[in-house]
Amino acid sequence: MLQVFFAVAFSAVPLTLYVPPVRSLNFFVETIEGLLRETAQYSVRTYPRIRHAWSRILASLLRIWRLCSWKWE
Repeated sequence: MLQVFFAVAFSAVPLTLYVPPVRSLNFFVETIEGLLRETAQYSVRTYPRIRHAWSRILASLLRIWRLCSWKWE
């Protein structure tokens, strides 16, 4: 039973290298929250503009597609 314990313990040791310490994880989460807080005001303004631009692009493509399909009939 002692050999199984040591086998499991030593096989789990390399996995701890992939998990960051808690203090680093807290700093990372705080940085991401700050980044999202700063970019939220820009994304609120640009999202409607992107939707409007995308709908105009799709409308023009549809118009071109209709003209091309009309010529081939």
